[in-house]
Amino acid sequence: MMGFFHFNLNKRRPCANICFWIFLVLLLQNSRGTLSVSNYLVGLGSYDITGPAADVNMMGYANTEQIASGVHFRLRARTFIVAEPQGNRVAFVNLDACMASQLVTIKVLERLKARYGNLYTENNVAISGIHTHAGPGGYLQYVVYIVTSLGFVRQSFDVIVDGIEKSIIQAHESLRPGSIFVNKGELLDAGINRSPSAYLNNPAAERGKYKFDVDKEMTLLKFVDDEWGPVGSFNWFATHGTSMSRTNSLISGDNKGAAARFMEDWFEENGGGQAYSDSLQVDGVPRRVSNIIHNLHENYDELRELAASFQSTPGRPATRFLSVARRVRNPLRQADKPGFVSAFCQTNCGDVSPNVLGAFCTDTGQPCDFNHSTCGGKNELCYGRGPGHPDEFESTRIIGDRQFRKAVDLFNKATEQLKGKIDYRHTYLDFSKLSVTLPKQGGGSEVVKTCPAAMGFAFAAGTTDGPGAFDFKQGDDQGNPFWRLVRNVLKTPDKVQMDCHHPKPILLDTGEMTKPYDWAPSILPIQILRIGQLVILSVPGEFTTMAGRRLRDALKTALISGGSKEFKNVHVVIAGLTNTYSQYVTTFEEYQVQRYEGASTLYGPHTLSAYIQEFKKLATALVTSSTIEPGLQPPDLLDQQISLLPPVVLDGTPPGVKFGDLQFDVPMNSTFKRGGMVNVTFWSACPRNDLMTEGTFALVEILHGKDSWVPAYDDDDFCLRFKWSRPAKLSPRSYATIEWRIPESAAAGVYRIRHFGASKSLFGSISHFTGTSSAFVVA
Repeated sequence: MMGFFHFNLNKRRPCANICFWIFLVLLLQNSRGTLSVSNYLVGLGSYDITGPAADVNMMGYANTEQIASGVHFRLRARTFIVAEPQGNRVAFVNLDACMASQLVTIKVLERLKARYGNLYTENNVAISGIHTHAGPGGYLQYVVYIVTSLGFVRQSFDVIVDGIEKSIIQAHESLRPGSIFVNKGELLDAGINRSPSAYLNNPAAERGKYKFDVDKEMTLLKFVDDEWGPVGSFNWFATHGTSMSRTNSLISGDNKGAAARFMEDWFEENGGGQAYSDSLQVDGVPRRVSNIIHNLHENYDELRELAASFQSTPGRPATRFLSVARRVRNPLRQADKPGFVSAFCQTNCGDVSPNVLGAFCTDTGQPCDFNHSTCGGKNELCYGRGPGHPDEFESTRIIGDRQFRKAVDLFNKATEQLKGKIDYRHTYLDFSKLSVTLPKQGGGSEVVKTCPAAMGFAFAAGTTDGPGAFDFKQGDDQGNPFWRLVRNVLKTPDKVQMDCHHPKPILLDTGEMTKPYDWAPSILPIQILRIGQLVILSVPGEFTTMAGRRLRDALKTALISGGSKEFKNVHVVIAGLTNTYSQYVTTFEEYQVQRYEGASTLYGPHTLSAYIQEFKKLATALVTSSTIEPGLQPPDLLDQQISLLPPVVLDGTPPGVKFGDLQFDVPMNSTFKRGGMVNVTFWSACPRNDLMTEGTFALVEILHGKDSWVPAYDDDDFCLRFKWSRPAKLSPRSYATIEWRIPESAAAGVYRIRHFGASKSLFGSISHFTGTSSAFVVA
């Protein structure tokens, strides 16, 4: 309780008591219905991390043909920092990226040390990925994760490191007195188990404790500033970022990135004061334009006459700042208050697919084989179907919308306040040779070991979210003589390694492959962050549903049995794909089945037991306020990285054509209906010349009055797609096609479309440009 409230009210007259409580309620109105006394400093930040939208292989599916060629919507790093006024603090960063990267984490921490000293270190900073499979790759340091991106991509790496640093700086500089509330609830229709045959191999008694074969619970934090009221929310829910398919080429945050965009827009438009059902149109996308432009008339003849007076303009030089300044969500327009930051974080999603209709054969339409996810013995035709099938964008929207709606419901109803210490523990472990003590049936114990990393044959089969190629299949515990010969060209595993990984048949012995540098990690970080009665377990991989349940239960027991009443009502969440990446973690029983997740459990059948053992040590240290050894530092391989991605040499246009000129304009005197699509094509240049960070490649503007154009939608909007292409693979010429799917919520009015880009000359200079379409009417 704050000091100035500490006096005896009973000695005052009843009238004075009533006046006091009225004053107290008025004082706390900024919490928008949540009466609380702040006990922390809270800060949030968000920054653009959208990487190169051309030429770079996307990270996740390992599909060499999935090359970025545009933007669905932008990627961001979102951060919260919570600090005791005179004590500890923790920082949690959620990335719209496939996963965290050890090298990214190392370089971010170096920058934070240079700026803040020891305020933010590996101990109290967590960097977590949402697992979108639609972001540019090439930012990890181990060979196996950058083969398909032709090695290291410096531009992908730099924009992520820069964005994380800037989001943390924003959060640090916005630290103010505030409170945090936690809430939980079930979301039933946003994920299914894609490897049910492996899940069924877990003990029946254990499975009987749970209603579902995937986790359905979302855990949400609501951040409330003492002055401004709610300023953000972060939540954790398990579902893969694979609503967008392995053939998609547009940069996208997938379903979790979409949910974050929907929730941030919802709050900014409604101030968090409306229930979600009142603030959404039928297309599920929050309104915005009607909040930008008010009192728009619907005299369509007058609108058409106005539109006819605005013809397309030739491409012209521009400054980079123009792209930033015209952005719809320009922070300069919100300088009077903190922007609302919402993050949809990843947890134990290892076997959870957002393709909730199930997996079917594309040739017959029949369900895939249950045990192997094959069609006629082959895996290439077995694909999971999202709720918007066959439209992957619609599936992404629906799964994102379902998470968004549940988050809003939890946000509006959050009443349990986090109270208590802020603390953390962190260590590095060599997972290639950990000794693990396990209980034996009948009493006693035995010591087993983890193994140097290796990937099984079923890894190459892929999953129902993105099947592999050739004749690999899930559930393969034997291997194939031909592929063993191919494997042996790279590295032949010895008997000790094969026995250690049994029953996994080794396809790639990555943990023992070191040329030209390490193919897989050995040293991994594990971390616990505590904020009052919330405990976050930072894990560097993808835990399956049951693996995550075992880890959470073990840690909850360890914290409670430590004797501290502080953990009696503890909430334990897993933050997956955090601080680095080491693929999957299954239960021992799931590992025996050798589906994709088991084949991708790098350190052998006892990997989960190793995690549980070592996390218990962190928990004990947390409860007893004791220190823990930091462990061996992971390698920094930046100077050894190899990149084979060709640079942009130059951009060009046909004679008489300027960058930004229209190749295809909207038809003259066009009128479009809501739900329809407008598309225009500009002569453009390679998006790698300028990532337009915190800017936009594409913009829809609406006419206000007779001559004032106001930004309405940009390339961070779900309804606007920026598509880039070349007429031929090595051509210096390129096009930018901008597609606007007009939302049902769009205001009637006069609109036009703009493109921003940057061209490169033969001498290496970069010149920015813009182009504008003819105006058209939306009625």
